[in-house]
Amino acid sequence: MRTALLIALLIAPAAVRGQGIIEIGARRELFVDGQLIDRLVGAQRRMHHPVAREISIVHDAPWEGAGSGYHSVIHDGDVYRMYHRGSKLGVENGRLKTGTQVYCYAESKDGIHWKKPNLELFEHGGSKENNIIWTGVGVHNFAPFLDTRPGCPLESRFKALAGTATEGGLFAFHSPDGIHWSLMRKEPVVTEGAFDSQNLAFWDQSAGKYRAYFRTFTGGITTGKVWKPAGYRAIRTASSADFLAWSDEADLTYEDSPVEHLYTNQIGPYFRAPHILIGFPTRYIERGWSPSMRALPQPEHREKRAAAHLRYGTSLTEGLLMASRNGVHFERWNEGFLKPGPQRPETWLYGHNYIAWHAVETKSALPGAPNEISLYASEGSWTGDSNAIRRYSLRLDGFVSINAGWKGGELITKPIKFTGDRLEINFATSAAGDIRVEIQNADGKPLPGFTLVDCAEVFGDEIDRIVEWKNGSDVSTLSGKTVRLRFVLKDADLYALKFVPKM
Repeated sequence: MRTALLIALLIAPAAVRGQGIIEIGARRELFVDGQLIDRLVGAQRRMHHPVAREISIVHDAPWEGAGSGYHSVIHDGDVYRMYHRGSKLGVENGRLKTGTQVYCYAESKDGIHWKKPNLELFEHGGSKENNIIWTGVGVHNFAPFLDTRPGCPLESRFKALAGTATEGGLFAFHSPDGIHWSLMRKEPVVTEGAFDSQNLAFWDQSAGKYRAYFRTFTGGITTGKVWKPAGYRAIRTASSADFLAWSDEADLTYEDSPVEHLYTNQIGPYFRAPHILIGFPTRYIERGWSPSMRALPQPEHREKRAAAHLRYGTSLTEGLLMASRNGVHFERWNEGFLKPGPQRPETWLYGHNYIAWHAVETKSALPGAPNEISLYASEGSWTGDSNAIRRYSLRLDGFVSINAGWKGGELITKPIKFTGDRLEINFATSAAGDIRVEIQNADGKPLPGFTLVDCAEVFGDEIDRIVEWKNGSDVSTLSGKTVRLRFVLKDADLYALKFVPKM
């Protein structure tokens, strides 16, 4: 089979000379988009799905409730910080039930076991013994982030954008510790948009500017506090040099995706490859009544929700995956990333599987296994007096892989230039599978010493394996030159690659 694949590659049309060269330097490159891929033969890109783990937090305090949501998670040194809205949102006696909204804080030493500290900052029910961090303007959708801009003042180490159209737009906040917050100015800093979602901002080190992502509607018009929605719920972006003056507004565009309702966007730099922006938007779909809808969990409760509005009982939500290099044009996977999963109580609901902003690195539950990604998503929204956030895990860089089955397959990259001395890959094979790597010149001719037959078979399951050829792993003679990489896989997944210096 490998011989047949080789013949197929040899008779394939040669790459167009002058094709753009991708300068990857020493960056880690993932396959969550098609940036590096020239050709796939007998292989495919495969999206991987998070694995459900334990319930992290139950929002059952008197100031929280079943409408708790819009979570953000920050890994800050040896502390993990979680932020979320506390709300009694739900349905009661055929009507939408709302209550006072507050913003709450929890923290963890490992991203797995969480506690709600008693902060004594704001009063609720006659007492300040609670974990509330904010009750003012923007409390509906407060979304903090850790500002990594070089030279950022310590008093503004944490920032946030928050607000709604009825409040006039998005307001800018800052904090020295992520707990004590204040407005950066009294007036909103972004005024055109719908804003009735979790609106985000962060420092993009690759672009050298702040980026914001917020709710809009396709074809919608806004003037001050008046919003006239039209079309679909969509995502809009803007940028800023100082977090106060925002410009370059644009609606997101997509590579090959249908027009869909997208609630939250959860876009941010991936912590192991910050030049790639990864988002986990929530897809909202109205399914209406059908035999399948009535077969979903808690049908009586679903009927009660639908009595207030059909969509409260028969709409569904799930998490998606998308990625971008420029912050405006995204490649969005149309298949569900975090699907509703097995039917069980408090799932398959409107408000289920809203993914928290930010993926973070945590330890594996398997002794000796490498660290993994943790994601957090809502469960049980608008049901009873509380809801919860569940943790999900994924291997590092494990969003998407180049996958080939038993019959084998190949990946040939576009022309690249790298900086480094050794090639490191994140991969997994079966016991009988393997990966081999060939380094070619820009025209696809194998380079002496780095041909396929020179490469030692790579097998196992590792985050950072160094590839070796007969003469060793040193590729420094090719650093800065235009090359292509050819990966030949058998029953294997390739998740990421990176050129690294010698230890």
